[in-house]
Amino acid sequence: MASYQDLGAAEVAAMLRRGDPLRLIDVREPDEHRVAHVAGAELWPLSRARAWLPDVPRDTLVVFMCHHGMRSASVAGYLAERGYTRVANLVGGIDAWSLEVDGLVPRY
Repeated sequence: MASYQDLGAAEVAAMLRRGDPLRLIDVREPDEHRVAHVAGAELWPLSRARAWLPDVPRDTLVVFMCHHGMRSASVAGYLAERGYTRVANLVGGIDAWSLEVDGLVPRY
């Protein structure tokens, strides 16, 4: 069975600080994104996944995030089952990011 990585918020933040090659993709909806977002994350709403799934790169680590990590885990799992090997889930989502990395990111 194919799998994906689970990464913690502090780990992803450290990777970004180091300049590790990765894409941070936020699969929440635009109204959620307006409430809180992580600087540098790309908004790819899950409701529009049919449109963007073909654009997910295979050659770069893609870390998916959402509010608490459930939607992003489902996307990472879906892609892993289809042969993607460089996909990860940000465990705890933006809520964990707010608690562990940047307290200025609003919790909701």
